[in-house]
Amino acid sequence: MHKIPFSSSRLRSLTGGLALVAALSACAAQAAELTMFRDPNCGCCLAWAEHMEQGEKHDVTTIDHPDMGSVKAENGVPDDLRSCHTVLVDGYVIEGHVPAADVERLLAERPEGVTGLAVAGMPMGSPGMEHGDHRQPFEVIAFGPAGRSVWASYEGSGA
Repeated sequence: MHKIPFSSSRLRSLTGGLALVAALSACAAQAAELTMFRDPNCGCCLAWAEHMEQGEKHDVTTIDHPDMGSVKAENGVPDDLRSCHTVLVDGYVIEGHVPAADVERLLAERPEGVTGLAVAGMPMGSPGMEHGDHRQPFEVIAFGPAGRSVWASYEGSGA
């Protein structure tokens, strides 16, 4: 058996290189690819996509679709939770103006029995629906085979 001599500088270079590979892998693992289906005439969907891409944590691919009802039905979005756009990410459905932090929490926790998250309708002040300081209260609902639950609640501005 032959021993390969390593100088301390070679060892530091090797260790630094491995640390860089690990860091890049961690960053790649955090970046989620989102596929957003939207009505081609809806502008707030694009504003929501920009919200999701802030901080370069997510990439959003946008697909203009003429029949959003069929997209929602095919992906199990309950009728009363529907909004303007439907997003598929890592096996989950995100319906409407769900804040990025809630999507990130879903992807990190991966709760049993949850198919997706939804913000029903288009509440003023939710991501992509900003209008100055005015914000309506809204809830993010987790849905799936386990039923429904409030994932997060956001207060209104009172304005």
